Amino acid sequence: MPSKSVYIASMIKYLRFSLPVLALFAASCSSVYMPNVPNTPMLSKQGEFSGGGHISLKGNASINGAYAVSDHIGLLFSGSTMNSERKAKNFGHKLIEIGGGYFDTFGPDNNRIIEIYGGVGKGWSDITFRDFKDDVLVSSELQEVDYRKAFLQVNYSSKKKNNLHLFGKDFPINYGTALRISHVKMDRFFLNGVVQPKEDNIFFEPVFFTRMALSKTFQLQYTTSSNIGLKSRKYMSAGNSIFTIGVVVNVGGK
Repeated sequence: MPSKSVYIASMIKYLRFSLPVLALFAASCSSVYMPNVPNTPMLSKQGEFSGGGHISLKGNASINGAYAVSDHIGLLFSGSTMNSERKAKNFGHKLIEIGGGYFDTFGPDNNRIIEIYGGVGKGWSDITFRDFKDDVLVSSELQEVDYRKAFLQVNYSSKKKNNLHLFGKDFPINYGTALRISHVKMDRFFLNGVVQPKEDNIFFEPVFFTRMALSKTFQLQYTTSSNIGLKSRKYMSAGNSIFTIGVVVNVGGK
């Protein structure tokens, strides 16, 4: 009978390939919600600290921090910001999150990690759309949104020593996923300064990451995700996904 770790790894492999394809059909062209890179600290024992910084091609920057207050309880902090200015669209946003939860190690070599975290957050978005005709501005729309969020996520990761041979050296490769459910609700919504009806949505955000260890402390991380809205909304929709490169630091772990 397959072990628990083999079953989980097989399920993640299936989700990794199927969910991004589904997201292509679920995502809209624009959304006031820009997700951050979920916190996947891979905590393993009391006193361990994990921190990371990530940047996307769109310029969305995320930072993550986590600390293990015991052998099974961890506290989280995350933040992200973006300020993109283009001719047809400006997009600015800020998001902060705090949370905590449970982690444990398992597997034959105790090198697989399961983490269950929950938390809350607060975000702000300011988006300007412009329409031009023959290089002359004919209309514009300013969307100003404040929102709150609550999230629950399950992380599975592995510290299995798969090596990448590069430039004559072996670099250990780790991998993992975070399956996150987020409820995001507007507190304030203006279009060109006029109050609008508030929207909410529930987002399913499967995230997959791969880490290459540069040393015992520093790792490079590539993150990819989908963003699927479970409600049909005009503005609070599933229009943004995550594709980032970053650096992760783990100190004090197994």
